[in-house]
Amino acid sequence: MSRTGVKASVATVVAGSSAGTATWLAYQYLMSQAGAARGLIGRNVSKPPEADGVYSPGIDAPERWWRGVPFDLHLMIFGDSSAAGVGAVTADEVPGVRIAKLLSEETGKRIRLSTKAIGGATSRGLSGQVDAMFIAGAAPDAAVILIGANDVTAKNAIRASARRLGDAVRRLRESGAVVVVGTCPDLGVVTAIPQPLRTVVREWGHRLAAAQASATRAAGGHPVPLADLLAKEFLASPDTMFSADRFHPSAAGYELAARQIVPVLAAALGEWTGGPLPDLPQISDAAQAQTMAARVSTALHRVGWIGHPKPAVQELGDD
Repeated sequence: MSRTGVKASVATVVAGSSAGTATWLAYQYLMSQAGAARGLIGRNVSKPPEADGVYSPGIDAPERWWRGVPFDLHLMIFGDSSAAGVGAVTADEVPGVRIAKLLSEETGKRIRLSTKAIGGATSRGLSGQVDAMFIAGAAPDAAVILIGANDVTAKNAIRASARRLGDAVRRLRESGAVVVVGTCPDLGVVTAIPQPLRTVVREWGHRLAAAQASATRAAGGHPVPLADLLAKEFLASPDTMFSADRFHPSAAGYELAARQIVPVLAAALGEWTGGPLPDLPQISDAAQAQTMAARVSTALHRVGWIGHPKPAVQELGDD
């Protein structure tokens, strides 16, 4: 968690809510929480395992790709540390590998995996990753982008972040690639971040995810709302779903994400045989129930002080 980014985010939210001593005290309190969370989460600087290669159905180990090695579909991964696989211990746990293997099993085809994602990247870095793709060679048949959490902790403007993502999706689509975007994850599942700070970054992330989904669709891509699809499992089993740094996913977490992405990716490629895809939700009911306001409302309802509780969501100001 970036202390500078959280500080800027909280300052913006608090400054827009009230003024005077109460505002300053609230700001200082949230800053102390940010410092405590940063100490708990730490900074994972480990390099993810190398995972690129050609993956074939029924074969665990990839074949090293070099010019002349045949493949049927070229899959490229863009984004941040969650796309690169920070938190994975072995190459087989990296999200790109999980996606490539599942796609290979679904299609029966040889999938070449190439990773352009960089740990710590925000939407500002996507254009450089796409540039690197064009310099390296031909565009892929399919691209998966995982981005957003660092935009929240860096307090990058929501509209600008979504626009930059949309630009990257558009460039990839114009090159002929099918594009699937895993939108901003739900930071409300990171219990190392205390309340009420967790609610602040969670709401910021949900607003970003919604903007990302709109920008992705407008550019011809396919958004997958990871915040909603993964929150329930991460909240129920944090020791299993998070890696040792308590921020990045574990092997189980990455596997869960891959299983949400692959059906959408395979369907976009015209390779899905699993039947109609369900309508994907936008907001995480599971994480919403964990917000401080929601828990207080539920508690008051139980003792009969208020009527039926409603999720309390404070809209953040425009960026």
